[in-house]
Amino acid sequence: MDGTVLSQWQFALTTVYHFFFVPLTIGLSVIVAIMESFYVAKKNSVYKAMTKFWGTLFLINFAVGVVTGIVLEFQFGMNWSEYSRFVGDIFGAPLAMEGLMAFFLESVFIGLWIFGWERLSKGLHLATIWLVALGMNISAFWILAANSFMQHPVGFARVGDKLVLTDFSALITNPYLFNQFPHTVMAGFTTAGFFVLGISAYHLAKKHNPEVFQRSFKIAAIFALVSVLGVVAMGDRQGKGMAVMQPMKLAAFEGLWDTEEKAPLSLVAIIDQDNETNSFAIKIPYMLSFLATNDPNAKIIGLKDLQAEAEELYGKGYYIPSIPLMFWTFRVMVGLGFLMVFFGILAVVLAFRRKGFEKIKFFWVFVPVIALPYMANTAGWLMTERGRQPWVVFGQMLTRSGTSPILNDRPWMVITTLIGFFLLYAALIVVDVFLIAKYSKVEPSTGDFLEPKTNNPTPSTEVKK
Repeated sequence: MDGTVLSQWQFALTTVYHFFFVPLTIGLSVIVAIMESFYVAKKNSVYKAMTKFWGTLFLINFAVGVVTGIVLEFQFGMNWSEYSRFVGDIFGAPLAMEGLMAFFLESVFIGLWIFGWERLSKGLHLATIWLVALGMNISAFWILAANSFMQHPVGFARVGDKLVLTDFSALITNPYLFNQFPHTVMAGFTTAGFFVLGISAYHLAKKHNPEVFQRSFKIAAIFALVSVLGVVAMGDRQGKGMAVMQPMKLAAFEGLWDTEEKAPLSLVAIIDQDNETNSFAIKIPYMLSFLATNDPNAKIIGLKDLQAEAEELYGKGYYIPSIPLMFWTFRVMVGLGFLMVFFGILAVVLAFRRKGFEKIKFFWVFVPVIALPYMANTAGWLMTERGRQPWVVFGQMLTRSGTSPILNDRPWMVITTLIGFFLLYAALIVVDVFLIAKYSKVEPSTGDFLEPKTNNPTPSTEVKK
């Protein structure tokens, strides 16, 4: 077995597991902060009940997500030592900033939020959850800054046999980052929106505590619809940026082998990568050119010409990624995205219908919809990372050159940890799903959070001598 392939499988496995938790954490922190903002503004105990209910689910997901993320950073030194040595001077900077600016911010203020309900003023307590939400999004920014460098290297120079950072501002203003970051954050908001929507729908179908879950459903419906529309808009922008920065990836998404003017968009296709052709395809004329450039007559470079160009720049080799994987993961992601738009619109219509919630009989349809953003997120991640192959840093370092040399001689080491991580992460998924399912079925009681009728302190009883 090849150590590079095994290390790729291990990193992919742990990242996919980790990315099950990250989007929900990012989005749910904002939803919880919005709910507490309503509580502070309106002084309605129902919003406090909502905040505590959804905050519990947020904390469960956050705790498991932190655990699964720690393993990823260890792999850079264990499995990818050559990569770390080559690009560590650059890659380490955003990771360090993520720890200093985001992780400490999250850790400190999440503790204050948990234990500060009766110790902090309402406004100060509200500030803690907004700072937690801010920290989550700052964390995403720095992680994606590092990933964007791998996709589209900027602000660096080659010194000897490694890369060094020469322009920090270029790193954090990378055009790839400003397409990827809002797209990823909006995907996290979408995940959280449909998560809250689905669980609220479950309770409404069971006629549990309508005060809490009707409001939760309304907030989630608006949040989910706005977020998924944002994902679609940013995905369109990201595709146009890809036409300039990663034309090989764009061509791979569409299985476009030959350069074409007025390039069509393939809805479905049977890909024959060995013979560099598609044996069958259903196409929409002009659509790929229009989506990639806003010009239906534009020329889109095909995979064959891009392969020849890569060989001229980098030498002999095969620089085309797995086309069937790219083609179908892209369509799964886009198809699920538009399906979520439909459910988002449906949820908003139901939430604000004049007849109210009482006569709606099909809330249960929103429960399985919780899974849609998770599937779309996974497809999107696979598409993004596999589309860069065979590069670990595009145009600078091949993936096979980035692994730890010892692993090619001792692949059993990677096999052992791969199996171990699979079992450990599977157990964590089971624990997380069990806890989420358990606590999401608990009915919040607004009676526990009633506001006092007066601000006057309760008179103390005098102790007689």
